[in-house]
Amino acid sequence: MKIGIIGAMEQEVSQLKDKMEVDRTIQKASMIFVSGKLNSKNVVIVRSGIGKVNAAVCTQILVDEFGVDLVINTGIAGSLQNEINIGDIVLSTDAITHDMDATGFGYKVGVIPQMDNSVFVADEKLRSVAKKVCEEVNPDIQVFEGRVLSGDQFISDRDKKEWLVKEFGGSCTEMEGAAIAQAAYLNKIPFLIIRAISDKADNSAEMDYQEFEAKAIKHSVNLVCGLVNSL
Repeated sequence: MKIGIIGAMEQEVSQLKDKMEVDRTIQKASMIFVSGKLNSKNVVIVRSGIGKVNAAVCTQILVDEFGVDLVINTGIAGSLQNEINIGDIVLSTDAITHDMDATGFGYKVGVIPQMDNSVFVADEKLRSVAKKVCEEVNPDIQVFEGRVLSGDQFISDRDKKEWLVKEFGGSCTEMEGAAIAQAAYLNKIPFLIIRAISDKADNSAEMDYQEFEAKAIKHSVNLVCGLVNSL
């Protein structure tokens, strides 16, 4: 089994690479892919960059160039639910592209025309193992399971946040996960999106970002290493 790990934060990716036995490093589509072993498991680690296009291209390279069997994506997101606080982690039950809008052709918002599916369901086993691992290695935070909404928009408006909750029932919102989920779905491989909550998606700051980032990187690295070790 070969595991593709797409990280969002440079320090997080660097810390994971430091724990690897590296076999090879290649650059493709302006992304650096590092292949080797992590906890004796075959992995490829890469930072995709921001936005749905970067994320989808990255996932396809992992499939075509490295033949990964599953994809784990870590990153940050804005909370859409009151009980999910800054620093907590959300594990994807599924993912939807919230800025896909073909309503002019009679489709509901979020529906991708000419596809048989627009809601991409995460792997249940991966999610279950990740939840157990997170509770063990990160006892200082809460871990939730829920829907991840993705779009090429940074959400910081309360009205937009309320619309996202009403329209899609999401747990968090960010800019890459659903694209990775869609690419995984098209290639028929399992995926899991892991999101550390950085804000409340409404411009109400409750934690210094540098403080959050340091904690998020620690929690994410703990979780990814534990998850890989358990697979």
